[in-house]
Amino acid sequence: MPVDTIAVHENQVKIIDQTLLPLKMEYITIHTIGEMWEAIKVLRIRGAPAIGIAAAFGVFLGVKESRAQDFDTFWKDVEKATDFLASARPTAVNLFWALDRIKKLVQYNREHSISELKKVIFDEAVCMIKEDNAICRTLGEFGADLLNDGDGVLTHCNAGGLATARYGTALAPIYVAKEQGKHITVFSDETRPLLQGARLTAWELHQEGIPVTLICDNMAAAVMAKGWVQAVIVGTDRTAANGDVANKIGTYGVAILAKEHGIPFYVAAPTSSIDMTLSHGDQISIEERAAEEITHGFGLQTAPEGIRVYNPAFDVTPNRYVTGIITEKDVVYPPYSENLKKLF
Repeated sequence: MPVDTIAVHENQVKIIDQTLLPLKMEYITIHTIGEMWEAIKVLRIRGAPAIGIAAAFGVFLGVKESRAQDFDTFWKDVEKATDFLASARPTAVNLFWALDRIKKLVQYNREHSISELKKVIFDEAVCMIKEDNAICRTLGEFGADLLNDGDGVLTHCNAGGLATARYGTALAPIYVAKEQGKHITVFSDETRPLLQGARLTAWELHQEGIPVTLICDNMAAAVMAKGWVQAVIVGTDRTAANGDVANKIGTYGVAILAKEHGIPFYVAAPTSSIDMTLSHGDQISIEERAAEEITHGFGLQTAPEGIRVYNPAFDVTPNRYVTGIITEKDVVYPPYSENLKKLF
């Protein structure tokens, strides 16, 4: 990505408002914790790694005006901010990982002054941007080794630069492969109902000059049957300790199709997206979103008034469909319960 998803200038936090894409690329300034909560909730910023970084900045925005004179009072302000941000979205583990990281950091530095603690929180959020860039870059190098010149890659939703600080997870191997001189073609599922694949992934790849073909979600099998896809790479919002993967709704179906057609199915997962406290995917909390996203997509009513709607934002792909999990440390293969534990 030529631009940063989250940018910081003179202690001001700016994000790309992804609800405006692909028609308009615009940064908005986030002034308060309430604005950051809303930005996460309505998907102005989205993607597990980006949500985590945004939440860290959200804590800073929540406490920067704190009038606490002692640590215990300030700690209550920190807990209030983290609890509020944790309520924005339930599935992406990076949100909770980042909030927990900030809380541990504050406790570790409890002997510092309140003004110093505020700076510690802000500096850590900035550090997360740099760290995420390095992680995604390394993950991309591991993933690029799995791709051959001329390969077609199918992806679902958006796990590109817009979902992280800059490079992306699932798209990082494609960016690195391009740098290596490999010619990779991408098939981007549109990703109903909010069309992140059409609005974001296709836009992002097109901006980078990478050949991308947009397809409807129900075209994946036909494209695979034609022999146009040599690998599937998706991101993850939370991966359990046994390798079960929660990702955007529809990922499970793509994984089944890939196995049927003998196509490797890879998950790009920074270690911050792997939740070793959950033994299997059934324990992952799945966010359900408003019915209007389906019945009135982008303002146009396409369903009968009062129709019953089921709108989960994610599904869980069982580990038996996952060929490998690409992390910033290595590519992990089955058995995941053993090998993910070794990774940590």
